[in-house]
Amino acid sequence: MKIVILGAGEVGSSLAQNLTREASDITVVDTNTDRLRDLQDRFDIRTVRGMGAQPDVMLQAGIEDADLLIAVTNSDEVNMVACQVAYTLFKTPTKIARIRSRAYLHGGGIFRDDAMPVDVIVSPEAIVMQNIRRLIDHPGALQVTDFAAGKVQLVCIKAHPDGPLVKRELRYLRDHMPRAKTRVAAIFRKKRPIIPQGDTVIEANDEVFFIAASEDIHRVMSEMHQAERPNKRIVIAGGGHVGEQLAKKVENKYGVRIIERNQQRCHELSERLDSTIVLLGDASDRELLLEENIEDADVFCAITNDDEANIMSSLLAKSLGARKVITLINNPAYVDLIEGGEIDIVISPQQATLGAILTHIRRGDVVQVQSLRRGAAEAIEAIAHGDQSASKVVGRRVDEINLPPGTNIGAIIRGNEVLINYDDIVVQSDDHLILFLVDKQQIKDVEALFQTPISFF
Repeated sequence: MKIVILGAGEVGSSLAQNLTREASDITVVDTNTDRLRDLQDRFDIRTVRGMGAQPDVMLQAGIEDADLLIAVTNSDEVNMVACQVAYTLFKTPTKIARIRSRAYLHGGGIFRDDAMPVDVIVSPEAIVMQNIRRLIDHPGALQVTDFAAGKVQLVCIKAHPDGPLVKRELRYLRDHMPRAKTRVAAIFRKKRPIIPQGDTVIEANDEVFFIAASEDIHRVMSEMHQAERPNKRIVIAGGGHVGEQLAKKVENKYGVRIIERNQQRCHELSERLDSTIVLLGDASDRELLLEENIEDADVFCAITNDDEANIMSSLLAKSLGARKVITLINNPAYVDLIEGGEIDIVISPQQATLGAILTHIRRGDVVQVQSLRRGAAEAIEAIAHGDQSASKVVGRRVDEINLPPGTNIGAIIRGNEVLINYDDIVVQSDDHLILFLVDKQQIKDVEALFQTPISFF
């Protein structure tokens, strides 16, 4: 697959890094020479310096025979115009654009071939908001991802020393909760992956990824993590687009406060939100946090556009008694510094965006990709097609499928039925399979399993 990426920022660089591992033909375009030089030094990719939306620059990048254009510059307008040029002049088959502005996203359906021909729109703010919302709804989780239209969820938690399942073999979970539709997909112990078996013993502080039917999530979490009381009081630092949309989604379920330093923005938020309390001030103001009884906050979310402000306000809130802090950080170097410290959960917009884009790059009928552990692992939802003669999975029992090393099937969704993978299940056509990969080098072999010859159709 030949891919042209416009923008060598954090998202573009992360995409290039992830895709070079899979031996794609990649060209990155940017106006910043230093960024391009850094990418060339680290990865085996082509780079072109120039404005990505200009036809001559696109030609230098090889757009005339590219399979995919990914426009992730910092400008919505450049991304949209680039897709228009690629469609009009070069008939590029698939065009993906990162669009941030709500004015475009809610602009009356402008994204269509006879107007603005963008095939896939990726909105980092919307993705981040949904990720934080799921974390608020699932106290104790480090990551929550929906699959199969919400029928199944993949959850990561840190095993607590007092958790009922800690120091027990995994087969105990099936015996202890025979009616729960759940399966442990992977365990990370001291940052190293463990493929779970029935006799695998969970240890304290393991990062445990498990798949379960949505209705069973909380029951399973209680087996591996000390039960946490439900969240009630949420404090959001930052009243930008993410903060506003998050408050709008959760204010009917929780008590929500937003701290915003811009007075005009505070007035706007007060008019747009129903029950959320809007406070004018600085989230790193100790006296303000004490006045608002931060020690009673169940979740403190720092989601301003300033990484340093997010980190400092989160550390302050945690030291003053906030039960859990969630921090938005754009700079990967900061993530490395603070991960595993006082801040409970770090949200990376780049990694969230990456999964949404990878969904449209994977071969085979892959309907969803979720990047996990900052790109080290991946969860995939793929659809099985064909019959036993045309497919490598249809008509075969799970234990007969030739899965690559480090890959396992966590669940099968058949219509509205959730089948948690046991070896005697036979895969049928149109089944949705949820796969977990701890080694992304195996992704091409996984994709090949779900590629059906065109002659079948």
